[in-house]
Amino acid sequence: MKPTIEILERMKENSEKNKEEVFTRLYRYLLRPDLYFIAYQKLYSNNGAATEGIDRDTADGFSEAKVEKLIASLADESYCPKPSRRIYLKKPNGKRRPLGIPSFSDKLVQEVLRMVLEAVYEPIFSETSHGFRPGKSCHTALCYARYNLNGTRWFIEGDIKGCFDNINHEVLIRCIQKKIKDARLMKLIHKFLKAGYLEDFVYHNTYSGCPQGGIISPILANIYLHELDLYVAELSKGFQKPYKSRITAEYSRLSGRMTRVKQKIKKAGEAGNMAEKERLLKELKKLRSQLLKTPCKSQTDKEIKYVRYADDFIIGVRGSREDCEEIKRKLSCFIRDSLKMELSEEKTLITHSNTYARFLGYDMRIRRSNVIKPNGRGTTQRTMSNHMELAVPLGDKIQPFLFKHGVVKQKENGELEPVHRNDLLRLTDLEIVSAYDAELRGICNFYYLAGNFYKLHYLSYLMEYSCLKTLAFKHRCTIGKIKKKFSDKKGGWCIPYETKKGMKYLYLSKHSDCAKGKEASDTIPGMTMIHKHTRSTLESRLKAKTCELCGCTESRQFEIHHVNKLKNLKGKEPWEVMMIAKRRKTMVVCYECHKKIHNQSFEIEQ
Repeated sequence: MKPTIEILERMKENSEKNKEEVFTRLYRYLLRPDLYFIAYQKLYSNNGAATEGIDRDTADGFSEAKVEKLIASLADESYCPKPSRRIYLKKPNGKRRPLGIPSFSDKLVQEVLRMVLEAVYEPIFSETSHGFRPGKSCHTALCYARYNLNGTRWFIEGDIKGCFDNINHEVLIRCIQKKIKDARLMKLIHKFLKAGYLEDFVYHNTYSGCPQGGIISPILANIYLHELDLYVAELSKGFQKPYKSRITAEYSRLSGRMTRVKQKIKKAGEAGNMAEKERLLKELKKLRSQLLKTPCKSQTDKEIKYVRYADDFIIGVRGSREDCEEIKRKLSCFIRDSLKMELSEEKTLITHSNTYARFLGYDMRIRRSNVIKPNGRGTTQRTMSNHMELAVPLGDKIQPFLFKHGVVKQKENGELEPVHRNDLLRLTDLEIVSAYDAELRGICNFYYLAGNFYKLHYLSYLMEYSCLKTLAFKHRCTIGKIKKKFSDKKGGWCIPYETKKGMKYLYLSKHSDCAKGKEASDTIPGMTMIHKHTRSTLESRLKAKTCELCGCTESRQFEIHHVNKLKNLKGKEPWEVMMIAKRRKTMVVCYECHKKIHNQSFEIEQ
């Protein structure tokens, strides 16, 4: 039988070649065991793999029998997802974001379903959509905005109110049915949407929304908001208007005068009239100075540029404020009437592009700069004018972070002073420096696209001296003694630590270490990372039917024992010693050994 991953790749190619193709009979791919082993391999390494939903089902205990049972229930359509366990995460504005934690078996089925939906939809999604997609991220959205929104005169900052919680199930099903005609698949998606959730041991029905935390929620949200992408594309076509005249009359007049003066300079040089040539050169210089102060573009064109990350989007408009008001009104009507959701009035703002707009944690504006620089063609021009500028919002993001984590305090004159952090004093020296390093790198890696990235040098200084003060307070000494104690003999300081390969040294990063950034991507595309013609490691280990702990080959059932973190193992039990030695979070064991590991009795699933 051909590996299912190959079939999904071929489906993806077909969807890319024929955007209008409708897919049928996709449900049968959910009945193929190989996809479940691939899904498990992707899920078990996540930190949430050991987090329980409403039952005790986690990544631990995965087996062929479990896969067969899931497939059997899907085949006879008796499979019914369990309600999610609801918890709440605090948001920066003080509100709480609901998060649903499904049972691990439901995560497996959702991951397989996500792989099938991704093969169909990923090729047809718009290039303006960057949220929760393979190879896409906040940084790709910001790069798209930086290179495509140049020359924008107005920004419309868009935000859909409670997007994930207010997705209309009927509208979502209609959206999916445009591309997929499979009644059984639609029925399964509908079951997931209506599974409900438990909060404080009380069951609640779900009448709308896709619970954040579900594996398929991001792709379902993208399918839903793809309709918004298509609508904005159509709106852009109707709004677009070409230039009446690309160059302003004043700029053309000055440019023409410069051309005529250059011709006179050439003639004066040929005639040997150096005094006249000198006078004309001064006149040319004066005209050039006037030209560089004169607006070049006539601004008679109209255009819409758009980029979206999940439910946050920004629209760049070349036009008037009245045009922006009309665009906002049309968007609000479409989102209300077609998507059955609402634009957030307090977050959907119209901003002139010479002032900062906020998108994905960055400030952005269009520069109006008359700074003259070489253009690489032997002349000078206003290379920065009408170009997008991305900036770090130091006052809104960086300072609150420093105060929240106790890195600084404010002196009477308003200056910031680094202080020690009491919450880190119980940690080792290595853990303290690692904590500071992770926080500093997290901020700098996120803001590496900013034009004012150099201003994070001050953040780097405050973090370093807060770290030194924390170490000094822990050791009851001064910063100077800490620097001397941990000196690297080269003018810097670092924390030495032992590894199996010898002594290593941990330095606190500088902001400049993150200046170039890295390839921005939220996730690695799963299909491209899997060998098409080979089984996954976990599948091969399960198929071998050999207990990796006792060597037994006669057990009725082999399961995977899973631990959340290797560092939590103490090495006291034989199975702990083996997992530490192999440096693996999983181990294939027979049913009897798994029972002994957990020290509990339970029946083998039939």
